[in-house]
Amino acid sequence: MSYIGDVSEGFQLLADPTRRRAVELLAVGARRAGELAALAGVTPAVMSRHLRLLLAGGVVDDERSVADARVRLFFLRRERLRELKEWLEEVVDG
Repeated sequence: MSYIGDVSEGFQLLADPTRRRAVELLAVGARRAGELAALAGVTPAVMSRHLRLLLAGGVVDDERSVADARVRLFFLRRERLRELKEWLEEVVDG
C-alpha cells in the first residue's frame, strides 16, 4: 500500500522547525497560541501563521473554551501523525 500522496503534505508541514516545535509542545498537551509562541520563541503573529497551516494540514485541531469563547486551545491530531509513522515503518521495515 502506498501512502506517498497521503503523507507528502504532512512531511512538508513538518519540514519547518517552528511547526515541528509546535507539534512537540502540543504532544505534551493542548495549549493556547500565545503559549506556543512564547515557548517556541516566535511572535504570536508568526505562530498564528504556522498554526493555520497545521490546521489546514490536519496535524492540529482547535476548540474554544465553553467558559470563554475567546480562549482557543490547540491540540494534536495524533491520527495524522500516525499516518506518517506508518509510512516510515513500511519503508524502513519493508
